Amino acid sequence: MDFKGIDLNLLVAFDALMSERNVTRAATQVGVSQPAMSAALSRLRTLLGDPLFLRSADGLLPTQRARDLAEPVAQALRHIEAAMLEKPAFDAANAALTFNLGLPDYPSFVLLPTLLQALQEQAPGITLNVHAVNGRDVAVELLDAGAIDAAVGVPPTNADGRIKARPLLRDEFVTVVAHDHPAGQHGMDLDTYLSLTHVLVSPEGHLYGLVDQALAQQGRHRKLALTLPHMFAVPAVIAQTRMTATILKRVALHAQASHPLKLFPPPLALPEIVFDLMWHRRSDTHPAQSWLREFIATQAATSCAENGTRASRR
Repeated sequence: MDFKGIDLNLLVAFDALMSERNVTRAATQVGVSQPAMSAALSRLRTLLGDPLFLRSADGLLPTQRARDLAEPVAQALRHIEAAMLEKPAFDAANAALTFNLGLPDYPSFVLLPTLLQALQEQAPGITLNVHAVNGRDVAVELLDAGAIDAAVGVPPTNADGRIKARPLLRDEFVTVVAHDHPAGQHGMDLDTYLSLTHVLVSPEGHLYGLVDQALAQQGRHRKLALTLPHMFAVPAVIAQTRMTATILKRVALHAQASHPLKLFPPPLALPEIVFDLMWHRRSDTHPAQSWLREFIATQAATSCAENGTRASRR
């Protein structure tokens, strides 16, 4: 293939199509008309001898050839951009703008107090607009649509390379019962655990969670009495009933200040939960976006350290 006659704008069009999975949105990102973007896609298909993107109910789905090209093309464009454009440093202390964040309840609880305190001190002109993220793939949808700048949540089922991520928060599960619950007087073994009725937290509304997966591996199951989309309602329910729940440790420790609860290690092996900081590939090198991500990561480390110190004092 003779690359001397190739229009490099076709690579820009390909990168936008890979990022947006939609001809109209890709055209808007590049700053051309929708017909011009369609024409660019047609030229790319002819040039590469591959359809590249197939239409589906979920938008344009890249072929394997397109997936293979995506990262090399994106890197090449970033190198060209870096060579030709000297980007000014982002001055957070004097900036006046709004960032949109996608946060479920748990990251909001852990991050926002420390994040807002640091913003008031270091970047008082910056405003945060928080969007609810009530399912593991909702963050991807919001990032794809450009509705949010970054998100914190459990890794999505299929990020497909266009969603960047880095681990941000970690926590483990604990089992909780009311402080005076007779089942909690001598520890919590598996048989005692399964003799109780359970509360399941599922933002997506599922009736089957990690505990149920672990139990199924042993050929056992539990009885659910309640499912909830929000973890922070659980301690109050447990404190006033004879039910049990298995929730994240930071939530349980915080709840002990206002609810009489007993905490136990779960009587079966459960994985550690990791929450990722996620962003769209199209904002990967933007100075303000890069600053935001590093700021969130720094404050997350501070917040986790403070929570660990408070927990050790209980």
